Amino acid sequence: MVVEAGAWQEDRVAGRVWTVRLDPYGRPSAGSVRLSCSRPACADQRFPGAAAGRKAAVEHVNMHLAGIRAGGGPRGEAWCACRVADCAWHTPDTDTGPVAGRRSGARPVAEAVRCGGPVVLTVYADRAGRLWRIAEMCARCAAATAGCRVLDTAPPPARSTDQAPGQPTTERDRADGRIGNDAAAVFSDHARSLATGTSSPPASVPGARAASPGGASRRAKRWGKIAQRIVPHDLQPDVLRIELIELGDAFRAYQQRTEPDLALLAELHERKARAFASWADVSGDGSLRHEAKRAETAAQTTREMHANRGGQTVGDTAGGNQLVAERLLTRQQGVHARAVLDYVAAHAPYPEAEVRLAVLMLTLRAARAGTGNVTGQDLTGWLQDDAERVLQRLVTVGWLRLPGTVAEMMASRSEDPTAVTVPMLLPEQPRPFTFGKTSRARISGWAQKVVGDRKLRKKKLGAATRLLALYTAAHARPDGRLGHAEDGGLHLDQAAAFTALPPEEVTEHAELLTTADWLTDTDTAHGKLRGQLAERILALGGLL
Repeated sequence: MVVEAGAWQEDRVAGRVWTVRLDPYGRPSAGSVRLSCSRPACADQRFPGAAAGRKAAVEHVNMHLAGIRAGGGPRGEAWCACRVADCAWHTPDTDTGPVAGRRSGARPVAEAVRCGGPVVLTVYADRAGRLWRIAEMCARCAAATAGCRVLDTAPPPARSTDQAPGQPTTERDRADGRIGNDAAAVFSDHARSLATGTSSPPASVPGARAASPGGASRRAKRWGKIAQRIVPHDLQPDVLRIELIELGDAFRAYQQRTEPDLALLAELHERKARAFASWADVSGDGSLRHEAKRAETAAQTTREMHANRGGQTVGDTAGGNQLVAERLLTRQQGVHARAVLDYVAAHAPYPEAEVRLAVLMLTLRAARAGTGNVTGQDLTGWLQDDAERVLQRLVTVGWLRLPGTVAEMMASRSEDPTAVTVPMLLPEQPRPFTFGKTSRARISGWAQKVVGDRKLRKKKLGAATRLLALYTAAHARPDGRLGHAEDGGLHLDQAAAFTALPPEEVTEHAELLTTADWLTDTDTAHGKLRGQLAERILALGGLL
């Protein structure tokens, strides 16, 4: 606080700080975390996962808060804990906006720090969920610290005759209107946080980075913040400055929502992309154009998430109601799934349909690291009575490695799966796929649902027919029609090459899929397989 050295400063005690941390513990692959507290009486705790650690950390913080309240709450005579730390907790400013003073990341000069207001009890949690901090600090520092919540306000300490210069008495504070009986903490995002559990009326907390009297309201209309950037108060044209300010407020309002609205979020990202592109044109800042491209990508991804989560329109019913299907794969995951199908068709060691189906399913299990867990039940579900024979052929030719014998592999169960290795997919080999572990699991689950479809199993359809089911599902448009709109279907020779069938036999297997309610309206005239996925399996379409 802005005081002169003297007896009053010496009478004050340091503000208390409780810091609770989560840190990795042991081997990184184990995912264990260690919970530690800055209070010596609190012993370290270890947890098997981050989720359990965060839950325990929140409980630990609440335990300390309960103890603080039981002990009388924050102390009015305490020295600001943030000031003791050279105000390193403040939100860094930049020197491009109306509130300049230091560059981002630099600590403020000690003499320039202006602590003020009553002592408040605050709690702070970082966005990564790794650090929580309880502190006694002044109201001005609390308002200048992003993510800081005021929980309690200390009663003003009694002033003696030797109080520091420039520190008004309580009566003068009230006369000036700076302390009110019904005020609440005000943060830089204009949200109000009511003090709880106070034994005296809460005091007003000054807004962050306050300017001279009479200028705050005008400044609030002239500048804002978006994506950690200050919108300059003199940015031209005015319509761009207003749009950026409104966008920043809209994103902060969206973060306060209790339920996500992906359509709204996609619209906000689109507006941000346009606004940042215009800002880059005006200022010539290349980083703004990069941010615009990121926002454009985020808008596209959010739209795909919304379509995948909420479903897509695929037609109209007789009554005029739209038919909606929830998708198992996103559009990009559909692209990856087709890439896997092409890879298997080119790299299967034998052309038989049974071998190709086994290679496809094992490739999806081992696509990321070259190894994957498989059980005997998986193999018999894919290949019925041919499983052991096909597995032995893959091991003999060297395409697959097992830790034991084929018989042991066939006997493995879900509680003790076998870790198989596909040498061509090991990390030291050229990587044929670019998708991550989440997409790998999703695509593998998609293939498992197709191959294990109830009606396909009930009809006891063979490997070639199941491969055709996979091929048609992967190459279906959002409305369920097969092939690209300009092609009007799938080329019979391409479908035959994947399913290891002669082109003239594709028609027979397509009819089998029709009897299993997999395809409808099939037609194989003019060298094309035309048709549509049945309504019951529209969710498995690859969004071609």
